[in-house]
Amino acid sequence: MGRNSEWEIADRATVERRANSFGAQAAVYDEHRPDYPIAAVRWALEPVAESGGVSVLDIGAGTGKLTGVLLAAGAGVTAVEPDAEMRGALEQRYPGVSALAGTAESIPLPDDSVDAVLAGQAFHWFDLGRAIPEMVRVLRPGGVVAALWNGHDDSVEWVAELDRLSRSSVSTQRWNSDGLPEHPLLFPFERKEFPHSQVRTAESLTATIGTYSHTVVIPETERAELLDRILDFLKSRPETGGGEFELPMRTRVIRAVAR
Repeated sequence: MGRNSEWEIADRATVERRANSFGAQAAVYDEHRPDYPIAAVRWALEPVAESGGVSVLDIGAGTGKLTGVLLAAGAGVTAVEPDAEMRGALEQRYPGVSALAGTAESIPLPDDSVDAVLAGQAFHWFDLGRAIPEMVRVLRPGGVVAALWNGHDDSVEWVAELDRLSRSSVSTQRWNSDGLPEHPLLFPFERKEFPHSQVRTAESLTATIGTYSHTVVIPETERAELLDRILDFLKSRPETGGGEFELPMRTRVIRAVAR
């Protein structure tokens, strides 16, 4: 990997603990986490779109939030997810999709088997020094690696305040910088952002934040205090206290073509 601090893991133990924290939250995660804008998915797949009938590996697929948008975009999808509970939720929602146990560092697919490898809200958990060669291995020539993240649009004042109040003792800004990963097997990554939103209530947005890894792994007392603080804030704001509202979001996408 290139010497880019955003993508180097300073505390692997904490990262592993957070990365493996989602299974117990699978049902809530599936109910409350947002999907992705189809425009963002189409941009990610643009380098291979001309091939027609694009086959995509959704790596770290979770409960299938990205899988559903890939299907809507007309892609053929194979999902790989290490957590059995998350994978079970995906299989229930998308019974026609092959959902396999595996990780980005050990992908259970043969060489040259897909046109694209996409990761939704998962790329930052990977050991990229091992994962990128695995992704390139399963890609056909000229294939694309892409990653998507949904984030709150903190240019909106109340959203920025919410994010400040939502920080826990294990929160990190590691994944929010403008840096891009580098690897000799890939041409340089490109980045683009897309507007997105999700209809929420104070209660459902609090539940959504309760599925974030930095709120799942903390002690129960801290977690309860944090979620109470978020709910009180949302109920107190005119933008969010009166029932349903639109949560302003931005979807960040990075993509790179295999050399």
